Amino acid sequence: MPHTYEFARAALTVDIVVFALDEEDLQVMLIQRDLEPFEGQWALPGGFVRVDETLDESARRELQEETGLQDIYLEQLYTFGGLKRDPRERVVTVAYYALVNLEGHNVHASTDARNAAWFSMNDLPDLAFDHSMILQTAHERLRGKLRYQPIGFELLPEKFTLRQLQHVYEVVLDRELDKRNFRKKVLGMEIVKETNEIEKDVAHRAAKLYRFDKKKYDRLTKQGFNFEI
Repeated sequence: MPHTYEFARAALTVDIVVFALDEEDLQVMLIQRDLEPFEGQWALPGGFVRVDETLDESARRELQEETGLQDIYLEQLYTFGGLKRDPRERVVTVAYYALVNLEGHNVHASTDARNAAWFSMNDLPDLAFDHSMILQTAHERLRGKLRYQPIGFELLPEKFTLRQLQHVYEVVLDRELDKRNFRKKVLGMEIVKETNEIEKDVAHRAAKLYRFDKKKYDRLTKQGFNFEI
């Protein structure tokens, strides 16, 4: 016989904050809702969790269905359970944040999304539900974690310049960094390697290209290495 629960159960959703970086600003991916509630309003990609999938599987599925993004860095952020956060019913959401390099990732809307687009964190529309709070929480987590884990490399192409790497930290942390000190610290950690290649088709003097050596970082971490910028 099926079991009958004594207490009513809240619905469960996932919402994903996707960050990327352009030449000027930190960007966030938003979808325009095509269904009520908040039809036509911008929101974070996400949706209801199916009973036969894990939270991570649900987040990756919703992200791919609503934006076309897949195979990107994804990490659980926080659980939001305000009593009136969804006008339909009691809904608890598990929020995630994701990091992606804009190159090679085309976005498109599908399922219940009318549109999908990148917005500057400095020029955001009003968001549906409590998504402004979720976005603010994700932004604060990104700023904090960037300093003690090498997640900033997820916002870069596989091969990058030290100028591009410094740009990531300056934009996310919202402050200028001394060029000489930054490069000395990054190179001193020995977790970025020269590729013996330089930039191509640039208006300025071509710079050396580097790559993140994740295997060495993992090996150093096991030995007690602490990443800190």
